[in-house]
Amino acid sequence: MIYEAKDYKSDQYVRWCPGCGDHATLNCLHKAMALTGVAPHNMAVISGIGCSSRLPYYMNSYGFHTIHGRGAAIATGVKTANPDLSVWLVTGDGDCLAIGGNHFIHAVRRNIDLNIVLMNNKIYGLTKGQYSPTSDRGFVSKSSPYGTVEDPFIPAELALGARGTFFARAIDVDLQNLTNILIASAKHKGTSVTEVLVNCVIFNNGIHSSIVNKEFRAEHTILLKHGEKMIFGKENNKGIVLEGLKLKAVTVGQDGYTLENVLVHDAHEKDVTLHNMLALMNDETPVALGVIRDVEAPVYDESVHSQIKEVQSKKPQRTLKEMLMSGETWEIK
Repeated sequence: MIYEAKDYKSDQYVRWCPGCGDHATLNCLHKAMALTGVAPHNMAVISGIGCSSRLPYYMNSYGFHTIHGRGAAIATGVKTANPDLSVWLVTGDGDCLAIGGNHFIHAVRRNIDLNIVLMNNKIYGLTKGQYSPTSDRGFVSKSSPYGTVEDPFIPAELALGARGTFFARAIDVDLQNLTNILIASAKHKGTSVTEVLVNCVIFNNGIHSSIVNKEFRAEHTILLKHGEKMIFGKENNKGIVLEGLKLKAVTVGQDGYTLENVLVHDAHEKDVTLHNMLALMNDETPVALGVIRDVEAPVYDESVHSQIKEVQSKKPQRTLKEMLMSGETWEIK
């Protein structure tokens, strides 16, 4: 059966603020699901608490709006018990990386076949504007009126540090690439983490403007594609090279740099070193977008079911009832 984006839309009114970046993520998820061909009844969307966590209501699929920070734990159970379901965890920077931090890193470490969509607006929106785990040092908010005195989490650093097999980054205003990344996430076997840089028009408007504004997006971002040169810029004349132990942005044809010096992106490289460097680029280098890492590794839920089958094949009792009835039994009259 051929599905369309509308087949994944529920009849619920979308209760996000006009201009919120979560709208774009939802629309792209509808499109991505249609393009992957996953039937709505074979899909489950799990969330915790926060603005982003309302998303399951807007999907014509199975869904579970759980409790704060526990979405990854619930999604783990859903996928392990129902391995044929396409399971998505929709979360935000507060829900995922504060109270849900431990659940997040262990879901990634286990490599459960989950698709995690982390919408990062660097603020707590639902609870009205407190700083979040991804807010920059010095950020002024309702809960940090004189500026935060903490360094933020970088989602990519956490995911890759937890031995993540898939990490991608997208911006809410680039619908085509966001859709393509969600499709790549759906196809990946194991835990995929897609960070979507979204705007909160009420409490943190313009937080990502330095990279999403069309006027200078081409100069401040680079869309990585597996097997292709790391080229960026309005004229596509800039590239990323490795000098010593650091990545450097250069202009091709100047200062002795040629196209041969520009790195080729290998998302499938097992060694995480370069992927981590790419994910952490900022300031003097462009922010990396696209699929940064996509490697194969044993998948938790598949391994669990393989283990169960192996143990069952060696045991005469295949169910709990059979085990309980296998020894001496008696009746009470």
